[in-house]
Amino acid sequence: MNIVTRFPPSPTGFLHVGSLRTALYNYLYARKHQGTFIVRVEDTDRERLVEGAVESLIHTLEKVGLEYDQGPIIKDGILSEKGENGPYTQSLRLPIYQEYVKTLLEKGNAYYCFCSKDRLTQLRSTQQLAKLPTKYDRHCVGLKNEEVKKRLEAGESSVIRLRVPEGETTFIDEIRGSIKINNAEIDDQVLMKADGYPTYHLAVVVDDHLMGVTHIIRGEEWISSVPKHVMLYNAFGFPMPAFAHLPLILNPDKSKLSKRQGDVGIEDFLEKGYLPEALVNFVTLLGFNPSGDREIYSMQELIDTFELSNVNKSGAVFDKDKLNWMNGQYIRAMDPAELYERAKSFFGEAQTLPESQKKRILEVEKDRLVMLLDLEERVGMYLTLPLYDAQMLVWKKADTQDSLMHLGALSQLLTGVDESIFQDRVLIEEVIKKYIEEGGFQNGNVLWPLRATLSGQQQSAGPFDLLWALGKEVALSRLAIAIEKLST
Repeated sequence: MNIVTRFPPSPTGFLHVGSLRTALYNYLYARKHQGTFIVRVEDTDRERLVEGAVESLIHTLEKVGLEYDQGPIIKDGILSEKGENGPYTQSLRLPIYQEYVKTLLEKGNAYYCFCSKDRLTQLRSTQQLAKLPTKYDRHCVGLKNEEVKKRLEAGESSVIRLRVPEGETTFIDEIRGSIKINNAEIDDQVLMKADGYPTYHLAVVVDDHLMGVTHIIRGEEWISSVPKHVMLYNAFGFPMPAFAHLPLILNPDKSKLSKRQGDVGIEDFLEKGYLPEALVNFVTLLGFNPSGDREIYSMQELIDTFELSNVNKSGAVFDKDKLNWMNGQYIRAMDPAELYERAKSFFGEAQTLPESQKKRILEVEKDRLVMLLDLEERVGMYLTLPLYDAQMLVWKKADTQDSLMHLGALSQLLTGVDESIFQDRVLIEEVIKKYIEEGGFQNGNVLWPLRATLSGQQQSAGPFDLLWALGKEVALSRLAIAIEKLST
């Protein structure tokens, strides 16, 4: 069997963390089994559409490396599509849904409903007051064909509802096992709205069948809808796909992940300089871990080890600290040339510096970066020496005169050093350490005031790195400032 999975986002905004995980699990499962991965735009809820959301979605999937086999694409700046089962946008498939809903009407699996919004509102209110389940009371289920035809010809507004049969519906969830629901608990769901657009329930079943989807992998919030979908599959005579419902992603307080407690849009993370590889790794592990004794995996390793049976049933906590740690690991492990290409837009005011110097600064600072956006703040000291108190230049086991003596000697030493020495961190370190060894000095007495002089900060990169990143001219000017501070 050719495995076919799909990711069907609604173009209502940015790509949510939970949606990325759904897309990832569908992608991983399809690639694991050499199957097909489809992206389909579900835009039948016309009131919630956001202009440009489809294009944003396509770009984001591309950035995180999720290449799909069928679906909407941007070609030469124009929204297009690839694949033989299109259109891949539901609003372009209305005639298809209308034909299939006719089949349901003819078989008696669906019926027209002419109830007004006022009547439905009153019905819901009455049921709530009586503490009853809120569901449609089938007021229109017994209408004769002649009456339906007459009311339709008169232009009366109507919807088409699913006629839920009696009994129970049982299905197998690949993650949760067998699930049984009493049909009496299920509402006669609207399948076709008054505006001629299908609801999610009709469209998703028709589309998944016509596109050959074999495995439906989605969030657990859709479990309650599965019986309706099973009824539709049976009514149409479609083969039943496999279902797998993913656990919720939670805030640290175990509430459902929401923007109220921080970023949830993948675009937000990318804009701040979280690396796509780190995001994919982190989000995949929200509910699944191939081994339990590792945290860092390549995309191919995730593909090779992914199994629906190993996805957790319980909610996964979105641990921002873990994401920060993981992103830092990816930053430090990345090839310097590749990292520079990723970081080029994050230098802020330091964009005016020579490229060679920016590369050195990035190499020095990468071990202290959580996200690439941190670079904008960290490069400030390379442009302008921060204001600092002279006492910061004094090592805790020394005094002012000791620091002044060493800084004066280092200034003279570095003045006489060839500029080329500053292009090699190893050579710089050799020069300074030779001074320390020949003088019999303690490292702290020399390196602490030198580092503080160059950075103007209590905490920073080491002095050899700073000399390499700042260059000879700037280093000597900062030594002169420090000497003046200590002298006065």
